[in-house]
Amino acid sequence: MLGTLVNAAAIVAGGGIGLVLRGGIPSRYSTTVMQALSLSVMLIGISNAFKTQQILLVIICLAAGSVLGEWLRIEDRLESAGNWVQSHFSAGDGFSRGFVTTSLIFCVGALAIVGSLESGLASDHRTLFAKSLLDGIASIVFASTMGSGVLFSSVSVLLYQGAITLSASFVSRFLTPEVIAEMSAVGGLLIAGIGFNMLEVKRIKVGNMLPAIFLPVVYFIVKPFLPFF
Repeated sequence: MLGTLVNAAAIVAGGGIGLVLRGGIPSRYSTTVMQALSLSVMLIGISNAFKTQQILLVIICLAAGSVLGEWLRIEDRLESAGNWVQSHFSAGDGFSRGFVTTSLIFCVGALAIVGSLESGLASDHRTLFAKSLLDGIASIVFASTMGSGVLFSSVSVLLYQGAITLSASFVSRFLTPEVIAEMSAVGGLLIAGIGFNMLEVKRIKVGNMLPAIFLPVVYFIVKPFLPFF
């Protein structure tokens, strides 16, 4: 759990620095920086999406995962969690947006999965330490433009990566390089969707698409029993 704890602490530290800087950044600068960051997030997502070797699988997983996520109302629950924290900590406006956006960005991706597995299986925290540095720097920028909700995304990271780390011995046999590549591809498209949302062009319910990330695991588990695939 050391890697995940460091990762969460880095987000809090970076977010805290971002909040200090927030008041000193004129709105026209913060708007432009946010747009630049949105484009960068989209680039990261699209580059991950190109890792796929089975584009049809990615499409099916996204469609099926979206249906499942809508049924579970994941995004509504994430926003409700953000609103609950906001009401109890007297956070400012936009708290839920910062919380949901950065929770998704920090949790969706191969580094979170692979790093947590390495941490749980071999006590090798180097990948999560590298992710901590990246997330900490990103948190400075995000918090300076999106507010205190960014700091609380550290709780999402702690729960998500901690769960993978603690269950690593069980799930590792299913997460082959091929599976992780397809999970990264699906996650990459979701990250691109987050960047699109950050530009405030049209809202994509990325949270409700989260189950899609894990459907490649299901596919590769049942694949040996489906010879026509």
